[in-house]
Amino acid sequence: MLTLDEFDYELPEELIAQTPLQHREECRLLCLDKNTGELEHKHFYDIIDMLNPGDVLVMNNSKVIPARLFGLKEETDAHIEVLMLKDTGNDVWQTLCKPARRVKVGTFVNFGDGMLRAECVGEEEDGIRLFKMHYEGIFLEVLDKLGETPLPPYIHEKLDDPNMYQTVYAKNPGSAAAPTAGLHFTKELLQKINDKGIKLLEVTLHVGLGTFRPVAEEDVTKHKMHSEYYEMSQEVADELNRAQAEGRRIVAVGTTSCRTLESAWDNGFKECHGWTEIFIYPGYKWHAVNALITNFHLPKSTLVMLVSSLAGKDHILNAYKEAVKERYRFFSFGDAMFIH
Repeated sequence: MLTLDEFDYELPEELIAQTPLQHREECRLLCLDKNTGELEHKHFYDIIDMLNPGDVLVMNNSKVIPARLFGLKEETDAHIEVLMLKDTGNDVWQTLCKPARRVKVGTFVNFGDGMLRAECVGEEEDGIRLFKMHYEGIFLEVLDKLGETPLPPYIHEKLDDPNMYQTVYAKNPGSAAAPTAGLHFTKELLQKINDKGIKLLEVTLHVGLGTFRPVAEEDVTKHKMHSEYYEMSQEVADELNRAQAEGRRIVAVGTTSCRTLESAWDNGFKECHGWTEIFIYPGYKWHAVNALITNFHLPKSTLVMLVSSLAGKDHILNAYKEAVKERYRFFSFGDAMFIH
């Protein structure tokens, strides 16, 4: 049995980064050799030296939508906060709702004086509600007017520029949280990487509850991930198949790209889209990913389990201990790690 406590570590609260760095690429980079456990301290702009010509760098181009809405319950004018998690089709969205006890099937919540009306059409556990959205025009344009960028609950500062919570290559709207490992790249750094002969590829995974929901089970293997939508084009699949056939490294930018690659692999890659509930923890057999650029993750989270699966739990916990000792910045706006 794998227990939750095996993935815990001590983190002083002051190491949780509250604001992004002005210059994204200047954050620190802890490089971990997954075979030996050896650590090197660098800066993110040094990533170019860690990548080799012929490597394939795979990025998640999902864009964070202004998914947090504040509305009033029709009939009572009670304040309701809604976090939109995923589009299930036909204008029905899975959401996190609070206070959820005030929202039952049949409840309407009104946003922006009726510009958007959300009708509750389903109740799920843990405060999850399904809302049918009623509006005129284009939904994402309505959302741009009414919503705000959702930041993780451990960030207490307001963001001066919402674009600091988007990757420079974000283009497909649909995420409730940023694929944060990609936040460290600038367009200039990506150009230098491209010029070195490293292939840049994009996939999409819309980050929802699956990525950041806490694990409640003591036996972590019993944890069930919430599904998240992903897609890969035929062109990307072909490039990845070529890289694998030639023994070149596939480097995932972030755990979301990593989960997309592992979800899409089926004795090779092909064009695909759908919903993934993949949960990667120690014991998982890796098929697609050779190296990973990632941030530092919350104790006892599914993401600590994922990196422990790739590099070994002891190596990861030792690296995290070193990062705490060296005062690295943690979580979404924090420093980065390269597992190779």
